[in-house]
Amino acid sequence: MRFATVLAALVAAAPLSAQSLLYRTPNLSGTWVAEPGVVQFNFLHRFYVAPTSAGHAVVNYPTFTLATGVARRVAVGAWFATKSPAGIGRNSVSSNETEVFARWRAVGGADGSAGLHVALTPAYDFLAKSVDGELGLEYTVGALTLQGAARIMSKPLGNSNGARAAFGGGAVARLTRFVAVSADIGSFVSPTVLAAWSASIQILIPESPHSFSFQVSNTNASTIQGNSIGFRQRLYGFEFTIPLHVKRFGQLFRRATSPSVTGDVDAAVAAVVTIGAMKFPADTTVISAGQAVRWNNGDPLGHTITFDAASGESSSALVPPNGSYVHRFTKPGTYSYQCTPHPFMKGVVVVK
Repeated sequence: MRFATVLAALVAAAPLSAQSLLYRTPNLSGTWVAEPGVVQFNFLHRFYVAPTSAGHAVVNYPTFTLATGVARRVAVGAWFATKSPAGIGRNSVSSNETEVFARWRAVGGADGSAGLHVALTPAYDFLAKSVDGELGLEYTVGALTLQGAARIMSKPLGNSNGARAAFGGGAVARLTRFVAVSADIGSFVSPTVLAAWSASIQILIPESPHSFSFQVSNTNASTIQGNSIGFRQRLYGFEFTIPLHVKRFGQLFRRATSPSVTGDVDAAVAAVVTIGAMKFPADTTVISAGQAVRWNNGDPLGHTITFDAASGESSSALVPPNGSYVHRFTKPGTYSYQCTPHPFMKGVVVVK
């Protein structure tokens, strides 16, 4: 039961700040910068089905992104891709590509905000032994985001016979708050190579910080070099974005303390609501003016008691497992509340 509760919490987490696929195309990383205190993990998996003498075999091409913010507009991170073309020119025995990067969003606000966004991304590719860089551009107006990228690589695909540039462009159209479609194209220049392209349907999972996409592309490594050259196979796949808010893991390293009680701790409690199984057990709690309600957290993870802003009532901070929050109501009325990390948890206090 507890495992199911924790799993439900992870799936239905709060709409916290995080990278959303609704603002970028699959092969353009855009101008997004992770916030300090957030570790962003993105899992991109592409594959194609190859015919064999025994039938068919699935060939997989995963790319992992790990990044975190170090300042308001600056992030650092790494891409890791298997079966990458970045080492072709070096005749490397390994096709595993690791590229570390930093990103500075020089112009523009948060993901999806209107107007022009500009970001600089210097990087180093360990497989190609190459110093890479990208200038990312975005322009958002309403439900449409246009993207562009100009890239430079000192050793393109591991070749040491001179630097090469690559360019890319794409667009994202948001059909609803939760669904978007996108496409892009890009390529090395001088001499030309097979162009890299992709198209996708993107989904923002409601009431969560996660986004998901279904993709088709001809690139097998989503790095600066990998997104600059096409592969002679059509690959299908998906991407899933997972933000890890570091402060949520702080209690793993703290000593156990006595259950905490916050709020109007000296008020006369007329009703007790015990939180369990990711819900408030009673939809409506009825008390009289001047009395208080106490919420006891019986779940293995934190919850909040968050009142509607218009009510003027003070909401709780995160109430830890076995902790409590007490709130005294002075005026008659109907007060709706919910848990901020888990907005599907709702309740009402009626004060007579």
